[in-house]
Amino acid sequence: MEEMVVLIGNFGFPVAVSLYLLVRLEGKLETLTESIHSLSEVLVTRR
Repeated sequence: MEEMVVLIGNFGFPVAVSLYLLVRLEGKLETLTESIHSLSEVLVTRR
């Protein structure tokens, strides 16, 4: 049982931080994708 507590202590925090960062970056990546699509539409219409 103590080994399980040590494993959770060692790996739980990095996993939690990784999940938090993935959730935060997902929204920013969606915004970036929308901006790229908008920019490409503007460039195509200006030709």
